[in-house]
Amino acid sequence: QVQVVESGGGLVQPGGSLRLSCAASGFTFRTHFMGWFRQAPGKEREFVAAIGWSGIMTQYSDSAKGRFTISRDNAKNLVYLQMNSLKLEDTAIYSCAAAPSVIMVVESARYSYWGQGTQVTVTA
Repeated sequence: QVQVVESGGGLVQPGGSLRLSCAASGFTFRTHFMGWFRQAPGKEREFVAAIGWSGIMTQYSDSAKGRFTISRDNAKNLVYLQMNSLKLEDTAIYSCAAAPSVIMVVESARYSYWGQGTQVTVTA
């Protein structure tokens, strides 16, 4: 019944932009932190960005800070990741996840629900 579905991935050139979307259902979206993680070939999954219940509190990885923006729309059960100034090293599968927490969480182990991911490929 729980569903977390990402979309918006694709092929872009370095310096380009992309906006990922995540549609969630089957749980109390408004009382879950939402996060974006990514995994590149041969590398561990890493935290990218997270957002609190109301959308006011946000946290970014060092690599994402200044380039990416996470946002959410609780009325539509949607979370977004706006990615600007994309680099080759941003190439990865990006996954959306939900954590039943009252405080900011950046550890993947604390997230309960996961989408299957969407591919982002940055290439010249």
